[in-house]
Amino acid sequence: MADAPTAIDNPAIEAPPFAVDCANAAKDAWGASFDHPFVIALADGSLDSERFRFYQMQDARYLEAFADACSMISSRCEEPETKLWFIDAARLAIVVEQQLHAGYGETLGYTAADIRTVELTPNNKAYQDHMISSAARGSLVEAIAAITPCPWLYTDLGQHLETRMGEIPNDHPYADWLRTYSDPGFVTYTNELLRHLQVEADRHDQLYLDRARDAFTKSVRFEWMFWDQAWRMQRWPV
Repeated sequence: MADAPTAIDNPAIEAPPFAVDCANAAKDAWGASFDHPFVIALADGSLDSERFRFYQMQDARYLEAFADACSMISSRCEEPETKLWFIDAARLAIVVEQQLHAGYGETLGYTAADIRTVELTPNNKAYQDHMISSAARGSLVEAIAAITPCPWLYTDLGQHLETRMGEIPNDHPYADWLRTYSDPGFVTYTNELLRHLQVEADRHDQLYLDRARDAFTKSVRFEWMFWDQAWRMQRWPV
C-alpha cells in the first residue's frame, strides 16, 4: 500500500495538538503497518486461515492486557466522567471486541479455553508489558499515550481500507473484521480517546510530554510487530 496515509490525514479523526505531535513522531512506523504483508493479505482476502487464527488468538490475549491498562488508568483519574470512560473502555475491550473473536473461533476452530492457554509470543508479551508498565509507573499522559495507537491505528486502517475497497463484499473471508474497524462508532471512540489524551497533555510539562510521545511511538512500533508475529506465526526461539 504505497499510498498509506499518515495518522493525521484521515478526515474522520479529530486529532488535537498533542496527538498530532505524537503522530508526526511515529510517522514512519505508522505507515509501515499499512505495508505489512499480513495487512495487505488481510485486506485482499488472500490471508490463509492459519495465520488469521494465530492472530486472533494472540489478539484476544492482548485485549485482556489493554483492558487491564484501561482499568489502571481509570483508577488514577480524578474526574468521575473520565474515570467512567476508561472503565467503559476496559469493558469494551473484553465484551464487545471479543465478540468478533468468538465468531471467528467457531469458524476457525478455537474456544475460549484455547485462548486462555495459548502461549504469548515474544512480541505480544513485550507489547503488553510496555502498556502495563506505562499505566503503572508512567505519568497519566504517558499511560494514555501508550494505549492510544491500538484503537487509532485500527480506526485509520479500517477507514483507509474502506476507502480503497468501497463496500466490503459479504463473501470476503474477513468482512466482519474489516467492518468492525471502519464502523463510525469506532471512529467516535478513537476521537474521544484523543481528547482525553489532550486533556492530560495540557496538565503536564515538556519532560512528561516527551516521555509520553516516546511511549506512543513504541506502541506504534509494537503494532507493526504484532502484525509481524502473526505473519511469521512467531515462537520463542528456545
